[in-house]
Amino acid sequence: MGSSRPDPASPAGRCPICGAPRDVHYRPFCSRRCADVDLSRWLRGAYVIPGGNSDADEDGDDARAAREPDERARGRADEDA
Repeated sequence: MGSSRPDPASPAGRCPICGAPRDVHYRPFCSRRCADVDLSRWLRGAYVIPGGNSDADEDGDDARAAREPDERARGRADEDA
């Protein structure tokens, strides 16, 4: 019967950073060093997950600016009453 473990010589059984055979203690990497290199890349922003509009801060400002006139108008209506 076949084993469900990936063959360390196959690309699926290789470290994604350096290509060396994986170590079960640092899975999916081969060593602590490669795990740290990967973490560093995430923290620096080298890996990007594609998503919606990257100008989310600008969208928040636009939405707030659109609400402000309504809030001011409501404030005046309360004063008139």
